[in-house]
Amino acid sequence: MHCGCAFATPALSPRLPFEIKTSVSKLRASASPTHNQINLSDDLTDKSPATRVSLPSHVNSITSTSNPFVKHCLKLRQSASYRHSHGSVLVVGVIPIREVCMFQTNKQGVTTEIDCLLLHEEAQIPHGLESLSIRVVRVSSLVMKKLSGVQSTESVEAIALMRIPSSFIDLEDMIITDCKKWFPSSAHRVLVLDSIQDPGNLGTLIRSAMAFNWDGAILLPGCCDPFNDKALRASRGASFQLPIVSGNWNHLKLLQREFQMKLLAGHPASTTTSIQKPVSKLSLDFAQSLAEKPLCLILGSEGHGLSEQSRQVCELVSIPMEGEFESLNVSVAGGIFLFMLH
Repeated sequence: MHCGCAFATPALSPRLPFEIKTSVSKLRASASPTHNQINLSDDLTDKSPATRVSLPSHVNSITSTSNPFVKHCLKLRQSASYRHSHGSVLVVGVIPIREVCMFQTNKQGVTTEIDCLLLHEEAQIPHGLESLSIRVVRVSSLVMKKLSGVQSTESVEAIALMRIPSSFIDLEDMIITDCKKWFPSSAHRVLVLDSIQDPGNLGTLIRSAMAFNWDGAILLPGCCDPFNDKALRASRGASFQLPIVSGNWNHLKLLQREFQMKLLAGHPASTTTSIQKPVSKLSLDFAQSLAEKPLCLILGSEGHGLSEQSRQVCELVSIPMEGEFESLNVSVAGGIFLFMLH
């Protein structure tokens, strides 16, 4: 980038053949699925109806990658539209699963909505999850490799099928007049991502925003899905914790007017643009002058930098650098901005 920077399923209930073993593996007395069940065809396309789906209650083990439920889970990992139509997402790895569970238990007083925990057939129930009543299904190494999307499954012992959190709001095609509910705690500090397409950068920025106690994030058009598997790995579960709104510039302007927010955009000091505007330098004094002012920090994409609209309406801010580099990676620059301005 030129950065600078403007500054998943209650249960699929296919009543189709599964490999079934007799061993039962559940956490505590885990509740059996109670969602409405549907039959799945082998052709799981994005046009599938947005229906809650679940495994039959007697299925405790899956060994085949051709299993219909495995195909459903794979589609959740690969397709954003399929994920959001079903309201479900795969979270790969013990650490992000544990972080999501512990956050929702400790901060919100409720347990995470995990529909199913897929556990490697030789793995133990992960530390920190033993006390949760979650349905566990054992899967083979082949299934774990297929679903995780990584070459080696030695470090991947668990995959959770989770519901997309209510803290994520998609405003597409919605007529919005009230933005006060987007960020329940406050809207004092909001990160705005402008066409961030790299899932690693997007996930890292969401994680940094969460770490520095920002109130939420807005994803403008052109951003990748925060529940993309690579974004989830980079965010370490922060996509389930930080309030995220997917919207456009009209929604951002509504938020700005409602809370009288200042718009800052990260931008390299040396980059020439079609708009001749001064570029402020990020400093401790600059940050302290904005301590009481609600603000949005806008970060642009790696490849194209800020959009024209961001450059027009925002105050541009650069990070002073001693080296002879024009810009920083957007996630690195974003981390500096988020820390200094929080």
